[in-house]
Amino acid sequence: MNTDSQLVLVPSPGMGHLVPAVEFAKLLIDRHHRLTITLLIITQPSDPTVGAYTLSLTSSLSFPKRLHFVLLPPLPDPTNSHSLHPSAVLDSRIQDQKPNVRDAVSKLKSDPYSPRLAGFIVDVFCTAMIDVATEFGVPTIVFFTSGAAFLRFKLHTHTLWEQEKVDTTAFDLVDSGSEFAIPSFVNRVPVSVFPGISLDRQWKLFFFNHTSRMKKAKGIIVNTFEELESHAVRSFSKSDFTIYPVGPILSGGGDKKTVPKGSDVMQWLDDQPPSSVLFLCFGSRGCFEEEDQVTEIARALETSGVPFVWSLRKPPPKGSMEPPSDYSELEQLSLFPEGFLERTCENGRVIGWAPQAQILAHRAIGGFVSHCGWNSILESVYYGVPIATWPLAADQQLNAFQLVLELKLGVEICLDYRRGWSSVVSAERIEKGIREVMQKESEVRKKVKLMREMSKRALMEGGSSYSCLGRFIDDVLNNRI
Repeated sequence: MNTDSQLVLVPSPGMGHLVPAVEFAKLLIDRHHRLTITLLIITQPSDPTVGAYTLSLTSSLSFPKRLHFVLLPPLPDPTNSHSLHPSAVLDSRIQDQKPNVRDAVSKLKSDPYSPRLAGFIVDVFCTAMIDVATEFGVPTIVFFTSGAAFLRFKLHTHTLWEQEKVDTTAFDLVDSGSEFAIPSFVNRVPVSVFPGISLDRQWKLFFFNHTSRMKKAKGIIVNTFEELESHAVRSFSKSDFTIYPVGPILSGGGDKKTVPKGSDVMQWLDDQPPSSVLFLCFGSRGCFEEEDQVTEIARALETSGVPFVWSLRKPPPKGSMEPPSDYSELEQLSLFPEGFLERTCENGRVIGWAPQAQILAHRAIGGFVSHCGWNSILESVYYGVPIATWPLAADQQLNAFQLVLELKLGVEICLDYRRGWSSVVSAERIEKGIREVMQKESEVRKKVKLMREMSKRALMEGGSSYSCLGRFIDDVLNNRI
């Protein structure tokens, strides 16, 4: 018999993880009146964007009563954090919050009016919290913010490492041009597009530790939909892992409208013809440390003659874990070819932080130069905008490979570029990608438009993701996870 149930959701503090987790929680409570969700939010003092978003959550009066936010006490980074590898800092930040999570959940359970605790949902970087869930005698589901193909890649390469001692960080393998058969990919996957975290020895340990813990979970919620990753989703039917593809989960459910004050970019877009403008944006942490690379992008844009909106961010100081910031006008002038801004003032806009979803949703946008973060890919598909791939880090190289060679929903500027590793990409190569992605009647554009309709249908009643979310809720309410 169904009873009211409560899930504790522990997202990672990064915006690319926190926002989808909040949107998923809203989906759950909107879908079923017997569910209550409590999000335990790990704050990150070094990232003001996360802090501002968290404040907006906790001060909002618009959220339903069955959705609760608990800010865990902020903890300082390790005293020697500047000398530690970023993976060690992130792991420490999560591990140190376990006592606070334990205390918060104990308070929930001691409240006589609180629904029964049915389980934990933890971000893929918060798998250490599986131990806490076990202490309370409840199951854990992992919330995976990337796609099904990357998830299967993680699980498969972890098995290769455990059973066959395949070391993806070995220099002879990285430089060998080797290719691997991965169950979630039709094509063999070259090592050159493996995620950076599986090629760097310290990141690999972080990567594999989390994957090992993830295998102990009762299931994995994946931010994708069957029609987009049909081969990858089917590859799990022959595995021991239960996945719930419930996406696309977008910021604001795909409808959030946020425009920076004083910006004229949306007004300028209103005056442009449909599908005529190229949008360049590299994510919340996307930037180029090489000033020459910014110059090459500017050259490509000007030579192509394509109208553009370019979100240009300033890299943080070397060794810092702070997010990128915006350039001043004077700093921009030193980066661009002389006279670039004057010559392109009618044809383009260079801005700082960008309301990405809102810009992609605008009828004037016809192409997207992207770092291929999974959230960005889902947004581009949802709004029907083809991507020119320029991955920078994390899972983005593998996503770019999937987008171009597996799904045929993007064109290539590059697939194996890695921020800080690669030489500068030439203006000529960038321009070629720009021209390809902006072609009006290309097969890629037609496929993206078709997938846009499929993404919307997946979320509607009777759609694949709608049905899968219902199956997950039913499993929670009936103690089947």
